[in-house]
Amino acid sequence: MSALAAATEGLLVPPGQGRVVQAPAQHVTFKVTGSHSRMASTFEVIVPPGFDVGAHVHTRSEELFYVLEGELDVLAFEPRVRTPDGWRNWESTSGNRVVRATPGTVVVVPPGCPHAFANPTGEPAKMFFQASPPPDHERYFEELLEILGDGGPPDHEAIEALRAKYDIEQLTPLKHR
Repeated sequence: MSALAAATEGLLVPPGQGRVVQAPAQHVTFKVTGSHSRMASTFEVIVPPGFDVGAHVHTRSEELFYVLEGELDVLAFEPRVRTPDGWRNWESTSGNRVVRATPGTVVVVPPGCPHAFANPTGEPAKMFFQASPPPDHERYFEELLEILGDGGPPDHEAIEALRAKYDIEQLTPLKHR
């Protein structure tokens, strides 16, 4: 595609289209990448039952989540106390707590805000996920899914190193069944 075409033509990604990266822990379809947008990378993510991304925080990235199908437990606030054993009982100084997000729920996470999501149900959940600036999350997903791709227990040291590489401070562990 020429530079002129890139500047004058939009991108249309039909349903079911986009590059897929998949592992037992997650199924991610890349919808818009940094090669098409200066603003954000956009993904459709299927979150399997039992998956917990773990609470984490970014210093530079802003994220948006929109639940399309299923239910997710979601955190998007600074807790009174960051306990390392789990985020589901955290509470903010203003009284915010983890919520059960259902289809139509939108969560916006500014830089510096701890956040997490987990699928506590027996059914997969699907969400629209946008991360800015691109392409950090594209590369992160590719490398994370390589680590998780063997189907065994997660290699927490490898995940910790990967997250540090892509501006992700892990506060509680990533878990999947």
